[in-house]
Amino acid sequence: MPVKKGGTGFTEEERAAVQETTQERKIVWGKDPVADERAVLAKIASFPEPDRSMGRRLHTIITESGPKLSPRLWYGMPAYTKDGEVLCFFQPASKFKARYGTLGFNDAAKLDDGDFWPTAFAVKELTASDEAKISSIVRKAVR
Repeated sequence: MPVKKGGTGFTEEERAAVQETTQERKIVWGKDPVADERAVLAKIASFPEPDRSMGRRLHTIITESGPKLSPRLWYGMPAYTKDGEVLCFFQPASKFKARYGTLGFNDAAKLDDGDFWPTAFAVKELTASDEAKISSIVRKAVR
């Protein structure tokens, strides 16, 4: 467990995430789509490997599968919105020192399938089959 410093009850990583989120909330997302995508790609470029390669590939798959989605940053992670609501996001493994990244879908994605369905997927690497599955899920989330 990370050592907590500064007496706030938060780890250094948690404090950094709060500061990052505060900065993101000052941005008017959707006003300049080119700048939004540039910010997302810059964030992905700042990830250590293998998160960087994974983030780039997921960005391509998501934007090609959901061309109406708008990229933005959300809690320091690349995210993709429809009508201002975050549908999906990529949480790199390095963000919380996890052993795998996570591709998550929020309830706005409406992936409902009965009373029980996945909303997040562990991602360690991507095969062609995985990419096809992700593309299908994104297309379903966008409709």
